[in-house]
Amino acid sequence: MTAVAAAIAVAAVGSSRAAVPAAVGRASAADRPYGLPFTEPSSMATWTISQPYGNTVYAYFERNQIYRSGQGLHMGLDFACACGTTVVAIADGVVQSIDGPGGAPPHNLMIAHPDGFVSFYGHLLERPALEIGQSVARGQPVALSGDMYETCYSSPHLHLEIRDASLQRLFNPVQFIDADWHSLLLYGSGPLSYERELSDPRRWQSFDDQPPIQLGGALLNEFAQPYPSGEH
Repeated sequence: MTAVAAAIAVAAVGSSRAAVPAAVGRASAADRPYGLPFTEPSSMATWTISQPYGNTVYAYFERNQIYRSGQGLHMGLDFACACGTTVVAIADGVVQSIDGPGGAPPHNLMIAHPDGFVSFYGHLLERPALEIGQSVARGQPVALSGDMYETCYSSPHLHLEIRDASLQRLFNPVQFIDADWHSLLLYGSGPLSYERELSDPRRWQSFDDQPPIQLGGALLNEFAQPYPSGEH
């Protein structure tokens, strides 16, 4: 068995018993064992949060196009940053794939972690200089951030996902990463915006209260009374 096959096998076993960390407001550092994907602190000159995971207004409007495979929700956490920003591994692990499944062009990376989860880094500037099966440590540089349109001015950002070992179930990264998220939200271009279902207007309106995603599942945001509605 190759090193990567062994690591994936361990991850698959681990995922059956691994628990998703608690929501940010109730979690300790021990409950959120991963780190941020950058070594530089957040600022307008380094990186900011540009789109959260989950029930965003943008995902709702694109639920039948861009986000259909993710049940209509944004499948990861987006960090706005200049092309070429150094991206580091958020936890110890083994490189599972490079430019493999998951999209997020032009390049992507997956790292399998011993607890049964997989971190996915998308919209990378270039193919990561790593090998499948290579061990990486938390905080180790693994990639450079890029732009999904390959212009480095249209939408430069890092797209970060957390999946289980099957790669079919996705979770809110803020439940895994030890950070002062509510302070980090003070930076950026504006407040985060979530779609509402007027019959249940408080559902999925918080940065740290978003549902898991099953790839290919039914839309979670096909709301009967949406707000904003998108109608003019």
